[in-house]
This record gives sequence, structure tokens and C-alpha cells, in this order.
Amino acid sequence: MQLTLDLADRHVVIVGAVRAARRSIARYLSAGAVVYVVADDAAQAPAVHRVDPPASANAWRDLLGTMDLVVVVDAAPSVETTIVEVCAELRVWLTREPAAATSPVGHVTLVGGGPGDDELLTVAAMSALRAADIVYFDRLGPSDRLSEWAPGATLVNVGKTPGHHAVPQHEIERMLVQSARDGDTVVRLKGGDPFVFGRGGEEVIACRDARVPVTVISGVSSAIAAPAAAGIPVTHREISRLFTVISGHAPLSEVELAHLVGLGGTIVVLMGVGTLPHLSAGLARHGMRADMPLAIIERAFSSSQRTTVTSISTAVNVATQAGVRSPAVIVIGEVVRLSHDEDVAAVELLHTAARLAG
Repeated sequence: MQLTLDLADRHVVIVGAVRAARRSIARYLSAGAVVYVVADDAAQAPAVHRVDPPASANAWRDLLGTMDLVVVVDAAPSVETTIVEVCAELRVWLTREPAAATSPVGHVTLVGGGPGDDELLTVAAMSALRAADIVYFDRLGPSDRLSEWAPGATLVNVGKTPGHHAVPQHEIERMLVQSARDGDTVVRLKGGDPFVFGRGGEEVIACRDARVPVTVISGVSSAIAAPAAAGIPVTHREISRLFTVISGHAPLSEVELAHLVGLGGTIVVLMGVGTLPHLSAGLARHGMRADMPLAIIERAFSSSQRTTVTSISTAVNVATQAGVRSPAVIVIGEVVRLSHDEDVAAVELLHTAARLAG
């Protein structure tokens, strides 16, 4: 059972060393509570009220009687027994929370944030965020509610925009390693899946080279989710039994283009708006039918999601007239005909482009 309490201006006392209780302290401060900490090292948490450990049951009774909530993170068994008895007597709310890691070297977790829809974050992703001391997040990852998911954590935007990397990749890797060496629990929140054109492999290698513990939590890739949001399955019985995911960040070689056409099935292109002219012309040059359906799904899962349906031969004209912009996922193949979300304006543009071509 999970209860949601309004803790604004409520008095909460946390029992446990500051380092071990840091996640609990951050969470209750974020909720607006007046936080007291019973610990010898409470002075290390300047935003809270320091309380010396009571020496007797009566002293505990005097303290806990002024509180709305008691949180036990780390206490000796005899002390915890006293707290339980006093809380029961005074009918004060009591909860126990796990201690945060206190090892000299922290831990880095690469978290796939999915295609942008909050509800597509995995349970494992949410657990990692709740435990984070610092979160380095990307432009394409879900971040609007980060302060809620990672209460009290330091949030650092290291996102890239097309053609502009405010924080270079090598610097991101250095920051991850340094934060972990400082003993922090680090989350690197990325859009989609960390290992699908997310440079997650490079960040894992950087952590391993620095002997920093690192794990990866997979995310829902936009390569599958964005087409699905437009009603396009990447595979479908008797239509497509395979799909290929490619990066459109840089133009493909002639050999790669020829192989794509030869494979058949569905082609999904990430980051491909800028190289669409090269891709569509190249696929046609290597034998793809001119009328092969092509869909461009912009801003999937946002309120401004738009699907533009066209074909290989008219894709560039239609995309230009429609003002297609990144972020977008391009889908090429017969499965596009199954879309339930054909954009009316895009269809009209397709007909106009076809007339002009004729």
C-alpha cells in the first residue's frame, strides 16, 4: 500500500547518519517538511535542524511528541525498539526507509527514458531515479517531472541539439566518473534506450576504465514506439518479417544503401530528417520502388505529434512543404499503409506533389 501525504510545513524527524539518510532527507525537504535529523553528524546537513540523540525513553518521548512523522533509516536495535514503543504510545506516524549507499566510490546507472511519454518509463528506471544523488539528463529524455521522480537530487542538463553539443561527450563521461568517485549515486537519463544510438557503450567503457561500478537499465526505443504511436507496426505477418534500424545522422554509403534495398522489410531511421534527400534518392537509385510508402513521425507522444505519410519519390517535396523538423522517426515500407494516423494535411501535400511531378 502506498500513501500520499501532504507534508508541507509538517515536522518530520529522521533517525540515521546523514550520509546514509541523505535520500530521505532530500525527499522530505523537497516535500516542504520541516526536517529534524537525529545523528552525531547532523551538522553536515545544513538545511535541517540538528538533534542530539536522546539518552532515555523519556527524552525520546519529549522529542517524538512534537513530530508529525518519524522516519527510521539507521538505528541500533535497542534505539529502534524504544522509538517503536514511544510512537505507538503517542500515536505518531512511523516509517522505515532503506539507507543510501555509503561506499567511498558511488555507482553510475545508465537509464533509458523511453520516447518521451512519462508512462513508458520502466519500474526499474523510476527506482533508479528515486535513489539518485545526481541526474545527468538529455534533451530527448522525459525530464518535465524529474524534480518529482528524483526529489532532492542535483539535476544537470547535458543534452545536445542538432549541430550543437553544449557539453561534449568526453566531458559528460568525465562528469559521470567524477560524481561516482565523490561517492554519489549517479543516474545518466537518456532518451529511448542507452544502447540504441545513445552512446551508452562509450559511457559504460569510460566507467569501467575508471573502475566505477556501472549498470544499464534498458528503455523503450523510439525506433519501435514512435511508429506504434502512429499505428505503424514495424513487422506484420505476410507484410514484413524483419526491420532494420539505422542512424540518419550521417549519409549512408552506396554499399549500405544497396544492402538496405536488398534486405527488404521495414526500415526505421532515427535522426534522419537532415539526410532524407540522400536516403530517399539513394534507395531509389538502388532499386526501391518509387511508390514505396514512407512516414515521418514528428515529436512522438507529445501533444504536437504529427505523422506525414508520403512515398520514396515524393518524400523530400512533401517533407519540405510540410515543414518537417526534428525530432522525428522515419519509417519506410509496406507497413506504413497500416497507419491509423495519416495526417490529412500531409495526404493533401502528397497529392499536390504527385500532380506537380506529373
